[in-house]
Amino acid sequence: MKKIQILGTGCAKCNELAANAKEAAVVLGEDVEIEKVTDIKEFANYGCMSSPGLVINGVLVSQGKLLKPDQIMKLIRPLGLG
Repeated sequence: MKKIQILGTGCAKCNELAANAKEAAVVLGEDVEIEKVTDIKEFANYGCMSSPGLVINGVLVSQGKLLKPDQIMKLIRPLGLG
């Protein structure tokens, strides 16, 4: 199971990023846990300076961008590999 964390204060973009991550996981058939992290102090632990941030399995893969589901799919499964 992959863990996806959305780093954000709960704004519309953060919520949309979470929805897009969930959609990407469903399309790929991936079993994921999605967690919203709203504590700004926690953002620094990942090196995130701009929200929303996207963390996959503990690695910050995007910050300050509202990624579309197809963009997130490429981050969940780089090059289409499991």
